[in-house]
Formats: sequence, structure tokens, C-alpha cells
Amino acid sequence: MEFNEIRQMADDIKRTVNRVIVGKGEVVDLLLVALIASGHVLLEDVPGTGKTLLAKTMARSLGCSFRRVQFTPDLLPSDLSGIHYYNQKVGDFEFRPGPVFTQILLADEINRATPRTQASLLECMEERQVTVDGETRRLDSPFLVLATQNPVENQGTFPLPEAQLDRFLVKIKMGYPSTDEAMHILKRFKEDDPLETIEPVASAATILEAQRMFRRTRITDELLAYIVAIVEKTRTHPEAAAGVSPRGSQALLRASQVYAVLQGRDYVVPDDIKAMAAPVLAHRIILRNAMRQKDGMAERIVAQVLAETAVPAEEPVRG
Repeated sequence: MEFNEIRQMADDIKRTVNRVIVGKGEVVDLLLVALIASGHVLLEDVPGTGKTLLAKTMARSLGCSFRRVQFTPDLLPSDLSGIHYYNQKVGDFEFRPGPVFTQILLADEINRATPRTQASLLECMEERQVTVDGETRRLDSPFLVLATQNPVENQGTFPLPEAQLDRFLVKIKMGYPSTDEAMHILKRFKEDDPLETIEPVASAATILEAQRMFRRTRITDELLAYIVAIVEKTRTHPEAAAGVSPRGSQALLRASQVYAVLQGRDYVVPDDIKAMAAPVLAHRIILRNAMRQKDGMAERIVAQVLAETAVPAEEPVRG
């Protein structure tokens, strides 16, 4: 697979998703970045903005297995990972796989589950494996978690811990549609549900090949130093109790490489890093005042850090 084939695959997926989702091109781009970069996505916004519909549409456009789990307070870790049960017909214990044994997992309203159940996703999101009763089983590839949550409602919810948030490559906010987009949505869904007409336009094999190929995207040492400088400044910001971890800097590197490919280049430029900085880094910053987490303070910290960090010259990048 060549770089132009990755971009063509991404364009095909985007066109298919846009048959259902109206006016969310940047959001779909971030989903594609996460998919190709082997990352996970946290979709956060108020109810009714299309988070679950977007996740379902993305899943249908890919030739991958898909499972949806509605997270609730009574959901148990074994409901996700699976259990050993006694099969009377064969007279022995057998393993019944849970819904995490899929390629695309929609964790709907993930913050409604208890911390114990949320923690059961840590291993599968990071190591792509599940351990049940001391036995470790590998998950299918590619493996993508699309999680949704409502940031406004507090009753009956359990905030995601920092370790969980750090395992999401990007955090995306849907936002309300414009007036024209709202009219388009009503017309599109007036008679039929376009989701039912979606057919896969990419296979699991092509996605895996893209996930291997994007790592060849060139990036200079100057830009690697730029990423490190951005990450280090998040750790010393006066509003931050803890900044971005090394996992976050690796995530920014991978996301920038994929974003460059989607822009039609085989090399990274500073604008790629700037475009990916907020979606990749903001949710990893722990604020001193937790109440400011919801008012966009983390995004403002990233914007301030970008403004204060010297940008490498672009000529060496092209060379």
C-alpha cells in the first residue's frame, strides 16, 4: 500500500460517513486519524448531537466486526471480557467471549459504568488483550474503542480516571449543527434512515496495512524536538497539576504522521502537529482546579503552549 492509497481509502470512508452525518468533516477526519494510528476515540457532548450515530456509521463503513455495549451502573467487568461457564453437554468449563472480542467496540455512555467496570477496559485498550481467570487472550486486529459520554449530566455517572483518559488517542466534541445543517438533517431523515443503506468501503486487511504504512511518514529531528517542547511546557503550566505523559507525546507523533498522509504528504510539517495538539493533548492535562476541566481550560492551555513554543523552520522538514 502506498500513501496515496491510504488517502484514497480515507476519502472513501469519509464520503460514506457523510451520507449519514451532516457537517462534521473535521470530526470524521479525527476519527480517521485515530483509526489509522491504531488509537481509541472518546466522543463527548450533550445528548442528541449524533455521537452514537457517528460511531455506528463509521463501523458500518468498515468491513470489521462490531459490537455495541450500553454502559450502566450494574454492568460487570465479566459482562465485557467474558466468563468461563460449565457446559453440561460436554461436561467441562468453556469460555464465552464478551463483547470486547470484536474489532470495533462502541462503549456507549462509558461514564455510566462503575470504576471497576471502566478499569476492565484498560488492558484491552493498551495491550489489545484480555486476561480472564489467569488466561490471556489476544483481541482481533484492528481493534478500536469508540466511547461516548455526556459531560453535563453528573447524576448516576462516574468520571473517567486519568489512566483511562490517557488511553484515548483523541477526545472529540461534536458541537451543535448550524441552522443550514439542522435543516439538512431534518430533510435527510424525514422519510428514511440513511444508516441502513451504508455498505463497507474498507476491509480489515486494508486498515491493518494502512496502520503499518503510515509509520513511514518522514519527520525531522527538529519536529520531534518541537513535540517534546510542547509536551514539556504542559507540565510546567501554572494551571496544570500534571502535564502530558510520554504516552501523550507518542500519540501526538502518530496522529501528526497520519494527518500528514491525509493531507497528501509523506512528511510532517509544523501545521500537522498544531492541528493535532488540542484533540490529542488537552484531555491528558490534569488541572489544579478540577471544576475548570469543563470550561475549556485544558484546550486554552494547549493553545497558549503552541503560541509560546518556537516553530521549527519548514525548509529542513522538506529536505
